[in-house]
Amino acid sequence: MLQATDLSVEFASRGRRARAVDGVNLTVGAGEIVALVGESGCGKTTLARTLLGLERPAGGEVRYAGAPLSYRPRDLKAYRRKVQLVLQDPTGSLNPRQTVYEAVAEGPRIHGLPNEEEVVAEALSRAGLRPPERFFLRYPHELSGGQRQRVVIAGALALKPDVLIADEPVASLDASVRGEILALLLRLRDELGLSALVVTHDLGLAWNIADRVAVMYLGRIVESGPTEQVLQDPQHPYTQALLSVLPESQQKIVLTGEPPDPTRIPSGCRFHPRCQLVMAECSTTPLAVLPAVDDHQAACLLLKLGR
Repeated sequence: MLQATDLSVEFASRGRRARAVDGVNLTVGAGEIVALVGESGCGKTTLARTLLGLERPAGGEVRYAGAPLSYRPRDLKAYRRKVQLVLQDPTGSLNPRQTVYEAVAEGPRIHGLPNEEEVVAEALSRAGLRPPERFFLRYPHELSGGQRQRVVIAGALALKPDVLIADEPVASLDASVRGEILALLLRLRDELGLSALVVTHDLGLAWNIADRVAVMYLGRIVESGPTEQVLQDPQHPYTQALLSVLPESQQKIVLTGEPPDPTRIPSGCRFHPRCQLVMAECSTTPLAVLPAVDDHQAACLLLKLGR
């Protein structure tokens, strides 16, 4: 459904170019949920925005249903009906002066969909707000955090998209509500055949919801594959470090320093300045960009050398 090929995104930063996304290959199949995980600042949100057409890539391309993404306004409008965004903070996503009905009806109005009230009611019902008419005239401040996030999801569902891109969809919610929203996303996948790219730093969330996981570091995918394989048998030292912070982990790995400056990406393996298994060759040996395949793969020199 959605594919990134050799995707690169750059920004100007203090007279230099910051490579926020640097050669990413990623696919989201029909009816598949893919989790994109990594630390803050690794490029996850920039990649998501580029897949939505909100950022223009410096290199590579985005494809939807096999066709390259066109950046002409009319084509982008049609594309965004099929690929919808669910943001992290439902309070910030909703206009406090708009009722629930107005918030959900905004997309259908922009796209000129008929039977507006019926479309809004169906979207709210699918998002778990039933009976939907009871929520039409409510304002965001009258709802709980979980209900607000359901309204945001309903606003995306009102356009009957094929793909949802959810950027930290439960990060701002209480633990008791997170499970409900994750269960909702799984139910929507099963009932509607929706595909989803879930951007998160929470590997526990990825374990519960994703079919495949892609681990991102400093603008590049460093490990990817089926969720169980990646999270039960991580091959890249960065993935191992991320997993070590989970409560059930027996070995804690503490990474030193912060992610490097994207305007000064290290030579060789970009993770080597912080790696707990670093070798001398890691600073000089370049690693190939991972292709977009379903198999478990990792960009690590240890694997290349068979150690």
